[in-house]
Amino acid sequence: QVQLVESGGGLVQPGGSLRLSCAASGSIFSVYTMSWYRQAPGQQRELVASVTSGGITNYADSVKGRFTISRDNAKNTVYLQMTSLKPEDTAVYYCNAQRVVFSRPYDYWGQGTQVTVSS
Repeated sequence: QVQLVESGGGLVQPGGSLRLSCAASGSIFSVYTMSWYRQAPGQQRELVASVTSGGITNYADSVKGRFTISRDNAKNTVYLQMTSLKPEDTAVYYCNAQRVVFSRPYDYWGQGTQVTVSS
């Protein structure tokens, strides 16, 4: 079991920056692939960025060059640095931890944090 708590969301103007944090507890953080997803009103939840236990990162095309995911295994925390924010980045952002055991994925989710990009 993994408990995830996100923080850092808020209201920001277009072109601004925010850093989201996700603190994990309850299990061995370093073995999990950590991801950020987002869900805008009326839209499906989509993958924004992920980082594996080995540090390999992956980004949605819409955020490449603007967002950076990173993890600090000593602090059991994953971050999402968001720059050059656009109104279309407005969504609830969710932290996800996934571990695959014997080909079965185990997913854990945070409660979400709202990001609003508006002037």
